[in-house]
Amino acid sequence: MSNAYIEALKQRRTQYALGRNVSLSKEALVALIQEAVKHSPSSFNSQTSRVLVLFGAESEKLWALATDEVRKVAPAEGFDKTEAKLKGFAAGVGTVLFFEDQDVVRGLQEKFALYADNFPVWSEQASGMAQLSVWSALANAGVGASLQHYNPLIDAAVAREWKVPASWKLRAQMPFGSNEAPQTDKAFMDDADRFIVAG
Repeated sequence: MSNAYIEALKQRRTQYALGRNVSLSKEALVALIQEAVKHSPSSFNSQTSRVLVLFGAESEKLWALATDEVRKVAPAEGFDKTEAKLKGFAAGVGTVLFFEDQDVVRGLQEKFALYADNFPVWSEQASGMAQLSVWSALANAGVGASLQHYNPLIDAAVAREWKVPASWKLRAQMPFGSNEAPQTDKAFMDDADRFIVAG
């Protein structure tokens, strides 16, 4: 069976070897990211996902900031490997930061009290779908990326540096750029261990 969406999903891989040899313009990349997030689903069409896209020196600043924050809590022994990894993220074209707007979540909890406990969970699901949509769209355009989680360690510093609204909760970071190393094959567990089909 051939399906364009499934084929796009198959192209998505974690890429740590990032470069700046991307043919798409900054404007085209922003449009791609915006469209991917805009068309990602959310419960009650709540559209809780928020995005900050950093390019060039701004993206480098993020990963320098992350290095400083991680250094405060990580063991000094072996930190050079961690630092090299973070520098690898800075070597790309940019970074997408994914947030969820907690004001929207709280507003829905108040408006639909019966589902109040579910809205934070649904917000996390919406964020995950937005992340996958952006990652797959980038991969489909030949752009490499990975998904990182240096939150909440970097939250306060990010909010200060880029004047992020207080209601935006950082959920993930996605450094992106050209694929500077071959994509590796992905191993899959047996379908029988993951799927039940009835009827």
